[in-house]
Amino acid sequence: MSKSPKGAVRYDMIVIGSGPAGRRAAVQAAKLRKRVLVVERGQRVGGVSVHTGTIPSKTLRETVLNLSGWRERGFYGRAYRAKKDITAEDLRKRLDITLGHEVEVLEHQFTRNLVDTVRGSAEFIDPHTIIVEGPDGQAIYAADRFVIAAGTRPYRPGHIGFDGVNIVDSDEILNLERIPRQLIVVGASVIGVEYASIFSTLDVRVTVVEPNPTMLPFLDRELADEFVHDLRDRGVAVRFNAKVTSAVVQGPGECLVSLADGRELRADMVLFSAGREGAIESLNLSACGLEADSRGRLRVDPATFQTAQPHIYAAGDIVGFPSLASTSMEQGRIAACHAFDAPAQAPPQFFPYGIYSVPEISTIGISEEEAREKGIPYECGVARFRETSRGHIMGLDTGFMKMLFALETRRLLGVHIVGEGATELIHIGQAVLNLEGTLDYFVENTFNYPTLAEAYKIAALDAWNRMPREQASQRVSAENLERIRSIAS
Repeated sequence: MSKSPKGAVRYDMIVIGSGPAGRRAAVQAAKLRKRVLVVERGQRVGGVSVHTGTIPSKTLRETVLNLSGWRERGFYGRAYRAKKDITAEDLRKRLDITLGHEVEVLEHQFTRNLVDTVRGSAEFIDPHTIIVEGPDGQAIYAADRFVIAAGTRPYRPGHIGFDGVNIVDSDEILNLERIPRQLIVVGASVIGVEYASIFSTLDVRVTVVEPNPTMLPFLDRELADEFVHDLRDRGVAVRFNAKVTSAVVQGPGECLVSLADGRELRADMVLFSAGREGAIESLNLSACGLEADSRGRLRVDPATFQTAQPHIYAAGDIVGFPSLASTSMEQGRIAACHAFDAPAQAPPQFFPYGIYSVPEISTIGISEEEAREKGIPYECGVARFRETSRGHIMGLDTGFMKMLFALETRRLLGVHIVGEGATELIHIGQAVLNLEGTLDYFVENTFNYPTLAEAYKIAALDAWNRMPREQASQRVSAENLERIRSIAS
């Protein structure tokens, strides 16, 4: 146990940040009967996830879908609108209510588990001590263990002329006072494509500018191609291999974006969404013996989330990919368990990735490209949502599910979905995949009818029909299953 400086309030664990990773780490440590303090620099607890990231963007998406009548356009045509004139104030109303509920739940969770919280910016003064600069002045705290879950902030390069009104980052766009007529999104990141598709749903003319030849390279290519096709079908201009050299405000509601090839783009608003960086500027990491990379991320042991300092852990976006709220929660919990030598499972090999665009995208397991790289003989099956009765009822004319199965064992290798409800549907595939299930589960079981989940059976039967007869007819042997396990891992 380290010695506390004079005047320092001592805790078993101090968690810096109250986002998904921080809150889960704090509550887990509290349930192990440890005295825990959470330091949050924001106005209220919740971190980026609650105030500028996950929850606000998904709330905005749902609000836009409801007010625009997007889900009914399959029946009533593309000109259908549930509300004729949608304003920025309409979008903020639901956002404020949702965020208020989220904060109340989190505050109650901390209170119920006897987790102390303090508002302010944390700075290390030695490996076991921090000073917190808050609205009520300074205070010193010490602990045997730390979890750094400070999160990230938007990357803001110097050649982009941010003004917070016309040229904004992904945090500032939530404070918009008007809905733009034309929007340029610089960067086809997850955040970029989410906002591009959301504003397109409001009939904003959107242009996406991406320096790479594709977007979302971690996705199965067929899935990404379908999504790009859907965007273009709705009038979104997608420009690949286009590097932005500058973005400037030329006047009220007039922005100019210059490209490396000499072209110029104009719009009344620009959203820059090309990456994020760790929010470490005030932590003084050198005082605790840590060093971040060029994007402010910390290196950790992927199994325990322990940093180079054995008593300091890091979790969430600050450790890099996958930077999901769902995985951050598990990282925080595992870190707290490991810090106090409590049992904890290893992070799962396969977890679902959800993109809350319009339409949604969700995926788990390996893609076709990865299966080829690993040399795994496979077959895939596809189900179009328009082929399902529930799809007819909902008026869906786009969206599909794609499933990959190993030929030799019939084991499920991956599920890839683009379309309505993708982030909910994926969990059936997640369960079967992580339980090492096979094509037989989907073929032999009954699904509720009519549902979109029926697509699992349609896709499995499609794959079964494509398999050579000897693979299609055989059941899985223990020997074959063990063989494919070693290949897939």
